[in-house]
Amino acid sequence: MMTRYLLDTNIVMRLCNCSDLQYKLATNAVSRLLMQSDECFLATQVIIEFWVVATRPTEVNGLGWSVEQTRSMIDQLLARFPVLAESRQIFTNWLNLVTTNRVMGKRTHDVRLVAAMLANEITHLLTLKVMIVFGLKILLMEVFRLRFIKQCLVMKNILHR
Repeated sequence: MMTRYLLDTNIVMRLCNCSDLQYKLATNAVSRLLMQSDECFLATQVIIEFWVVATRPTEVNGLGWSVEQTRSMIDQLLARFPVLAESRQIFTNWLNLVTTNRVMGKRTHDVRLVAAMLANEITHLLTLKVMIVFGLKILLMEVFRLRFIKQCLVMKNILHR
């Protein structure tokens, strides 16, 4: 059975930057999913976050890329991975999740990804960080058990309500 994954920004950043120490980890993880006939998706929020980091100067933890280089890389990503549909349901999901779970501050960005996943019936998130969206009982984290990507974590059963 095919599994649908949203690629988190930290995965996309590494896929696009071959000098990153975790480039191989990210590319191997995504390649493995695609070879298993799983689907990998992007969210518009991830693309926007990618733009922010890619064009930010290296002195402030960015890649220091030009607008042209960044746009070229985004075009390559868009040719390779489908983008989740934006809909009013994402906002409705997000507002309900942050209110019900009393999510505040910067954590609301991660909740919007969960809201987009729910609206688009995406069941898994491929990420390199331990991302617990605080207070959301619908999220169950499980180590993604592939020998070469032990650091990756995947959120499973997003749609379990």
